[in-house]
Amino acid sequence: MSRLVRFAIPALVLVGLAGVSLTLLQATSKGGSKDEIANLATGSIAALDVSNRGEPVSTAAFDGPDGETVTLSDFEGRNILVNFWATWCGPCEREMPSLAALQTARGDEDFQVVAISIDAEEDRDYARKRLQELTGGVIDFYFVPPERWDVVYESGARGFPTTVIYDETGAEIARLAGEAAWDSYEAIALIDAIKD
Repeated sequence: MSRLVRFAIPALVLVGLAGVSLTLLQATSKGGSKDEIANLATGSIAALDVSNRGEPVSTAAFDGPDGETVTLSDFEGRNILVNFWATWCGPCEREMPSLAALQTARGDEDFQVVAISIDAEEDRDYARKRLQELTGGVIDFYFVPPERWDVVYESGARGFPTTVIYDETGAEIARLAGEAAWDSYEAIALIDAIKD
C-alpha cells in the first residue's frame, strides 16, 4: 500500500468525524432551533418531524404504573420521550427493545422513556406482561384504553407507534411516526443534545 493511501484514508475518516462532531455541537445548545434539531434527523431517525415544536403536552389523564391517574404534565422538569404503542402493533413491539436500551443508556432525573399502551381494557394485564418481556422491566407501564384516548388524540398520534419528545417545560421538541431504532447512534445523540 502506498504511503499516500496509508495517510489519506485515516485523514478522510478524521475529517468525516470532525464534520459529524461539528453538526452535533451546533445542534446541542439547550432549546436549539428547529433547524438545529432537524439536523440530527439522520439515519434511523431521519423521519423526525419538528414542525410542531413548542406545542404543549396534553393534559388528558391516563393510568400510571400503579394504576394511579397521571398526565404528561406530571413529568414537568424532565425531558420525556412518549411512545404510544400496542401489543397488536408489530412495529411497536419491534422497536420496544431499542426504547429499553435508550432508557438504560440515558434514563435519569433529566430524561425518561414513557411508553403508553393503547390496548383495550381487557388486554391491560397482557400488555403489562408483554412490556416486561420486551424491555426486561426497564420501562414503566402506562396505559390508556381506547375509550379514554384523549391523550393520544391531543398528542397528535395518528398511527402507531408514534413517539413524541417533550422538553422539561412540557413543550414538544420533535415527533416520529413509525418505527425507529431508538438505541442507534443518531437517536442517542438527539437525546444527548436535548439533555444538554
